[in-house]
Amino acid sequence: MNPVRIPNPWIVAAVAVACGAMVGGGGAVLQAVSRPWQVGDFRPGAATRAGGPAGAVEVGETVHGFGTVGTGGSGTHAFVIRNVGSGPLTLRRGATSCTCTISDFEAADGGEPAAEKVVPPGDSTKVTLQWKGKGPGGPFRQQATILTDDPRRPEVVFVVEGTVVPTWKAVPESVLLPRVSAAAGERAEVRLFTFGSQPPVVERLAVEHAQADQFFSLASSPLSAADVAGELGATGGLLLTLQIAPGLPLGPLRTSIEAVLRLPEEVAVSVPVEATVGGDLVLAGAAWDSSRQALLLGTVSGRKGLRTQLFITARGPHRDSVRPVVREVVPDSLDVSIGEAMPIGEGGAVRIPLSVVIPAGSRAANHLCSEQGPAGRIVIDTGHPDSPTLSIPVCVAIGP
Repeated sequence: MNPVRIPNPWIVAAVAVACGAMVGGGGAVLQAVSRPWQVGDFRPGAATRAGGPAGAVEVGETVHGFGTVGTGGSGTHAFVIRNVGSGPLTLRRGATSCTCTISDFEAADGGEPAAEKVVPPGDSTKVTLQWKGKGPGGPFRQQATILTDDPRRPEVVFVVEGTVVPTWKAVPESVLLPRVSAAAGERAEVRLFTFGSQPPVVERLAVEHAQADQFFSLASSPLSAADVAGELGATGGLLLTLQIAPGLPLGPLRTSIEAVLRLPEEVAVSVPVEATVGGDLVLAGAAWDSSRQALLLGTVSGRKGLRTQLFITARGPHRDSVRPVVREVVPDSLDVSIGEAMPIGEGGAVRIPLSVVIPAGSRAANHLCSEQGPAGRIVIDTGHPDSPTLSIPVCVAIGP
């Protein structure tokens, strides 16, 4: 057996040094090849574009608080980007949030704005952001991105933030009058707050109703400073007073207060008005819906037809004067006949039957009280001095 020979210690040391140098150098080369250059690998100002020095971005502000903007209103703000590098700086528009847009960059020679801008060394340009106020109100934050060829800052994000307030606000939002006396009329008030840069100026004020001049009057007066201060963000306001005169037809009333205000821009205002006009005449019947104040017949087969009955109950000192006469029916296939008045109890009221018939063989019609099928109607002249007209909405569709 040959004896084991132990290497000389100096030879072992030399071999170890050589191997370490080879492994370390190879690792360094591998790291340099596999890892790209990172921001910070070079000193500021040392970056160059291919063939020359590069521009460098400097921005004074990236966030702008604009305060308040009205719903539907818009605002703009110009941010400044400076080129503090030794070469030209190229800027391009990037992504924006949904209600924010970037206008084209200003042209250096006064020409048409462009979607891309080259800023010479030492110069600056403006980036204008435009935004719109949307929604019912509340905090607002939108942003837009500018792309640059500055390797130290390839993009700049600009932010606009503030609060969206309504252009106007009605309190209450709609006028709801469960029961308006046909004999006495009614009065209602609406406080209208505005959020413009100046107090509101009324350009137009009206009630949208076919007989507006006969039954409605509308007036406006400025709200007190205390009332305006009580509504967050409001800058002005009006008190709208609606007066409903006696004599409106019995039944549901749906109309609106319409106004045009200058704030200083022109703004259209609409406040819904819903009421039920009642009096000494009351309707009842199997198909009568008192909550909707309408005759609900639903979908009826035109081949089979339909028959139902309504009752008019007349009370008060003019009950014996009620002599109903049918003036109009929609759809025209409705056949309405009026029966004989009968006293109720000891004669303090009378009840008058109305027979409503859709004859078999009636043609198709859609009056289901929907957007596609507006309500039909039965209009009756009553003979009552305080409620001379009774208009009965009819919800019906006649099918095959």
